[in-house]
Amino acid sequence: MMRVAAIDCGTNSVRLLIADISQESDELTDVERRMEIVRLGQDVDRTGRLAPEALERTFTAMRGYAKLITGHAGPDGSMPVRVVATSATRDAANRDDFVAGVREIFGVDPEVVTGDEEARLSFTGATRGLARRGPAADDTPYLVVDIGGGSTEFVVGSSSVSTSVEGALSVDIGCVRLTERHLTDDPPEAAAVQATIADIEAAMDRVEAAVPVRDARTLVGLAGSVTTVAGIALGLPAYDAAKIHHSRIPAERVHEVSARLLAMTHDERAAIPVMHPGRVDVIGAGALILDRIVRRYGFAEVVVSEHDILDGIAWSLV
Repeated sequence: MMRVAAIDCGTNSVRLLIADISQESDELTDVERRMEIVRLGQDVDRTGRLAPEALERTFTAMRGYAKLITGHAGPDGSMPVRVVATSATRDAANRDDFVAGVREIFGVDPEVVTGDEEARLSFTGATRGLARRGPAADDTPYLVVDIGGGSTEFVVGSSSVSTSVEGALSVDIGCVRLTERHLTDDPPEAAAVQATIADIEAAMDRVEAAVPVRDARTLVGLAGSVTTVAGIALGLPAYDAAKIHHSRIPAERVHEVSARLLAMTHDERAAIPVMHPGRVDVIGAGALILDRIVRRYGFAEVVVSEHDILDGIAWSLV
């Protein structure tokens, strides 16, 4: 058994997983799993830079995570730590400020991974436990879709390890990026929704040229936009990760929830029981990305995973 700490810093959130991993049983057991909405990618699409206030929000959350890591470390005070940063920091001209802050807090440099590596880590994290769910859940190849704040990763693979990946691509469509670009009214105008759809479809054209998405038999959806859509579709009275993890949401429910969210005001979305306050203004774009993927590739349902790139980072440490 090995205890590790994984930190995923995305465009919208920064997350921590401290886990015990057994290679013998191929199991990962949570010790701590935390998430803070910090909106690191605030205005990056427009300015090309990380905003000072966004950096400070992120570093504040990370300082709290560093204390948790110290508290859960072994007798010698050590624990393998890996910090991965994704879309927002790839795009930012001042990412050296981010790197210096992370180094000071955790004592390691963040890895600003490529979109391809991000996709492979997400694939491993999402699918590692699927085979144990039985034959119905092991209907391969998988198409794993990780809808983030700044980008969405598409990965096709036939088993739960990254070496089985048959194709992967990261494209610059994410819930924060598309909201800031198009969905600025509350609720958005029809023309803005159509412009968002056009961006999503253009990105999927690029995906289809590079990744064998139409070979996939199971769609696995990751990250906060997908899990929030699932919670709404399931009618949960509060966010419940255990009920959402490996739930199967029919295509019709995905379409209904997406249309409903895009027609709501900010206050109406905020009143949804499963809605995290940090997702209220960007969930419409995230739901629309999922909706267009389901429509384009004709999936009857989406298998929802609470395990994603964060779990893939943890597995990479062993």
